[in-house]
Order: sequence, then C-alpha cells, then structure tokens
Amino acid sequence: MKVVLQRVSKASVKIDDQVKGAINKGYLLLVGVADGDEQADIDYLVRKIHNLRIFEDESGRMNRSIEDVSGAILSISQFTLFADTKKGNRPSFTKAGAPELATVMYDQFNAALRKSGLQVETGEFGADMQVSLTNDGPVTILFDTKSAQ
Repeated sequence: MKVVLQRVSKASVKIDDQVKGAINKGYLLLVGVADGDEQADIDYLVRKIHNLRIFEDESGRMNRSIEDVSGAILSISQFTLFADTKKGNRPSFTKAGAPELATVMYDQFNAALRKSGLQVETGEFGADMQVSLTNDGPVTILFDTKSAQ
C-alpha cells in the first residue's frame, strides 16, 4: 500500500458538486492499494499514521500527533499512486490493485483508523472526485509499505 499524507488546515471532497466529506485540522490521505497487500500493511499504516508527530507543540516543534490536536482524517482512494511512467508518455496502472481487492482494503483501512479512535471522512472508491485542501506547512509524507517493513 502507498499513502500520501498531507497535514492540512482544511480539506474536502466533492462528488457531482456535492460535498461528500470535509475536515478541518488533520490529514488528507491519498490511499493506493496493490495486489498482494494484506492486513499487515493496514496495521503498519494505521500505527504509523495514528502516532505520527507532525503537529507543532508550544515550542513550535513537530511533536504532537493527530490525536493530541483533536484532528481528523479525509481519506481518498487513489489508484494512480501506482502509476508506472518509465516507458512512453501514458502511465501504466498495472501495478494498482484490482478494484475487487482495492475497495475491500480501502474500506478495511478506514475502519481500522476509526477503530484506533480517529475521526475519518472519505470520498467514494472509484468515483470522479474533486479534492480541495490547504496544505499546512506544507507537510507531505509518503508511506510505502513495501519499502518500509
């Protein structure tokens, strides 16, 4: 699995000009699933995201977690994180998980984040979405479970 995490002061997602999910302070997560991803990938990501300390403390140091600041998450499925751009000008997405697996893994990932105590808003798997955000910092972090464990 791959996740692009952006620390935001606000973020929202619209589908057909209707707001589907919105948060204030927290994380916007772009979530990609590959074939072969499993529960261990979800567990790793939830632990890292829940405990990540990238919010400023009273000294201005990145030392607080999302839970410490009562933040929320907006999670968006993003198969294009697995784009292969090595050949030609049109990306290949063959490394992205099959939709049947990816949708289940995405739902399980969001459920695990909620179970950890975090508020999670989502987009809609496979939908055409318009995502808006204000990246705070900017702070952007990439997680790739295949290179991290």
